[in-house]
Formats: sequence, C-alpha cells, structure tokens
Amino acid sequence: MGDPRKCKKKWIGPRHPWRKDRLTEEMRLIGEYGLRNKREIWIAQTMIRELRHKARVLLALPLEAREKAEKALLERVYRMGLLPKNAALDQVLSLTTEDLLKRRLQTIVYLKGLAKSIYQARQLIVHGHIAVGGRRITSPGYIVKRDEEDLVDYYLNSPYKAISQAIAQKK
Repeated sequence: MGDPRKCKKKWIGPRHPWRKDRLTEEMRLIGEYGLRNKREIWIAQTMIRELRHKARVLLALPLEAREKAEKALLERVYRMGLLPKNAALDQVLSLTTEDLLKRRLQTIVYLKGLAKSIYQARQLIVHGHIAVGGRRITSPGYIVKRDEEDLVDYYLNSPYKAISQAIAQKK
C-alpha cells in the first residue's frame, strides 16, 4: 500500500520531446481540441498505446485462448465509443490519439452546440455548468461513453440551462 496522496502517473512522455514533427503535431492537437497542456495529449496517447498493446498480445495467442479476452476488449472499446459494435481485433490496432480526443467531454460539449468554442466548452465544464446524466462533471478530460453521449446537457441549476430553455420556447 502506498500513500493515497501519491498517485501513479497516468502518462508516459515522449522519448524524444524536441523533434520538430512531434512538436508541430502536438501544437495542432492542442489548438484543435482546446487542451491545456501537452500532458493531456500524452495521457490520451498512453491510453491508446495500452489498448493497442492488449490487442497485439491477444493476436499473438492461439484462437481458443483469446476468445474471452478478445470479446471483453472489443466490448470495452465499443462502450468507449472508439469502434463500431462488429469491429475486429485488427481495428483496435488502427486507433489513433485523435479518436480518443474526440470522446473527451470538452469536445462532445462543443460538438453538441452547448458552447460557442472549444475553449468555452472547457470553461463551462470546469465551472460546473455541464452534467452527464444529471451528474455534474468538472473534468474536461472525462471520456464520454457511447451510452452517455445523449445525456450530456447543462447542469440542473446552471443559468445556461434557463437561457437555452427560454430560447427554445421563443422558437
């Protein structure tokens, strides 16, 4: 047991952080998805790397031994909203960082039209104006599951909810 205040790191940084192609790609992702820093990119890369590693390990196993674990991995990836229901294990290997960044709460709020910009979406989430299924979420990096996507809306007591309802009644 360790100290609960000393959490395990959720990301692995790049081996060569000063390569120009990496820097330009990271800056493009930060601008496109409204990220706070590169650590948020590295967290997404690590999550995708782990999923791809599990898929490679399963592909190396004999067919009989991998059936149960393969089904569990594909179900997990489906629930996360990264692949369709009838996806094959090979498709897990083609996942990219952008696939996961599209599933962040910040991106979903912007794409649903609850915020005017990706940066306003982040601010609304952090300030507690966004809820998923009636539960307030204050983390912009929250990965929205496939079944929760329709439940993303303004929080019950948020003034933005009242404004959006007033606009809807006028129409």
